[in-house]
Amino acid sequence: METQITTGQATVDDIKIENDAIADGNISQPAYRQQPHNLEAEQALLGAILVNNEAAQKVQDFLTPDHFYEPVHGRIFDSVLKLMDKNQIADPVKLKPYFDHDEALADVGGASYLVRLAASAATIINAEDYGRTIYDLAIRRHLINIGEEMVLDAYDAPIDEEASEQISSAEKRLFDLAEMGQAESGVVSFSKALRMAVDNVETAFKDPDSLSGVDTGLKSLNEKIGGMHGSDLVILAGRPAMGKTSLATNIGFNAAKKHADDIAAGVNPEDSKGAVVCFFSLEMSSDQLAARILSDRANLHYEKKHSDDYIQSHKMRQGKLTQDQFIAISRAAIELEEVPLFIDDTPGLSIAALRTRCRRLKRQHGLGMIIVDYLQLLRGSAKAGGSENRVQEISEITRGLKGLAKELHVPVIALSQLSRQVESRENKRPMLSDLRESGSIEQDADMVMFVYREEYYKEKDQPSEGSPEHDTWRAEMESLYGKAEIVIGKQRHGPVGNIQVAFDKSVTRFSDLAPEDHLPEMME
Repeated sequence: METQITTGQATVDDIKIENDAIADGNISQPAYRQQPHNLEAEQALLGAILVNNEAAQKVQDFLTPDHFYEPVHGRIFDSVLKLMDKNQIADPVKLKPYFDHDEALADVGGASYLVRLAASAATIINAEDYGRTIYDLAIRRHLINIGEEMVLDAYDAPIDEEASEQISSAEKRLFDLAEMGQAESGVVSFSKALRMAVDNVETAFKDPDSLSGVDTGLKSLNEKIGGMHGSDLVILAGRPAMGKTSLATNIGFNAAKKHADDIAAGVNPEDSKGAVVCFFSLEMSSDQLAARILSDRANLHYEKKHSDDYIQSHKMRQGKLTQDQFIAISRAAIELEEVPLFIDDTPGLSIAALRTRCRRLKRQHGLGMIIVDYLQLLRGSAKAGGSENRVQEISEITRGLKGLAKELHVPVIALSQLSRQVESRENKRPMLSDLRESGSIEQDADMVMFVYREEYYKEKDQPSEGSPEHDTWRAEMESLYGKAEIVIGKQRHGPVGNIQVAFDKSVTRFSDLAPEDHLPEMME
């Protein structure tokens, strides 16, 4: 009995029959598929550049040597740019010594190929169109490569890797492709990094407020840190009731309001000192956070009848408002409608899901700042379960947030709780060692800020009325009333120290503290 060898669903005999049919011409053989490219466009563009180097200036902002399908074309383009950087004319004669021994160029005629390129030149007017064609085809090739890698990764995924992680990885590669035109940013020459650094210095020098980052809305804080900088992970920490959520909300709203005002004034979005902000509120609901901001802004439209007459968010929820207060709230709501502030109150959000949502906002709305309230409520990849691996999970989260800041080139402000050991010592001013799981948080952070209100602790130490200590306590309380400190415990790019600010707990608002010698004079 003859035995058949099977491969999948087809037998060897079936394959032989099919091959015979293809040889007889009865079945069409699948055509070989090449990745999309246009060698003629590459030749025409290089020819135009060799004839007139000004053509390179039309495409060098978006086109790189890696975008050329033919590697030798990429090397020619790179050599042209290097000669132009030296203020030299790049033509076939100048380039000939660099390509005399190029093996790839020898296959198409050697250095004389450069002359043939110049002969087939497109006009300088068409140079940008040819460049865009080459760029678009390069993006398509990158897209094909990403798709193939996604398929292979899905087939060969390790047993302990979740599908959500693969989705996040694929989305990152697609996002990078959409933002930068290639799947990986690659290495950057020192000269290019130096130019970017000088541009940042020039921007700060020309700015009247000397800001190189996003405006926090607090002049005293801006002077200390220069604003919130892209790619930085900022940890904002404090014990409960210190006001860290309020400070983060103030900074986020001020940045979004500044961005809206700049756009309304006709400022280029890239030149704005504000930012489109996304606030991930894992503790408070979105309407509670919005109510806080609304009550704060409404008080600016409301003329108080007495010193304690505030529009407070809890009164708004209870409906305990006067007609004038309701009108002020309505005016504030109209003012806030155009502020580019997004709130996500999804509980138990994972770091992978947070990355996905931020990439989408960056692509759709030009996201410029991320705030997470608070870090310990985020989830890791769920590989490390149990309390013994909590430190490992926090390390993964902080690394993920730092990576997100660099990837999107935006500041990420992550709130963090402090350990209870603060309460057990006499001096309750926070320190870096008070951070929970401080090893990873302190290490990954570019800046660590603490919120500290001595008034809060002094209020708890109230002695009995009528005692000799009570007068001293009252005098100290008066000196501390409405004051808070922002303690800069770590800053990679600047000094550390304390900043005195004002805090109005009635409306949860931080503001600059007026110097004592600039207080308004009392009316007689």
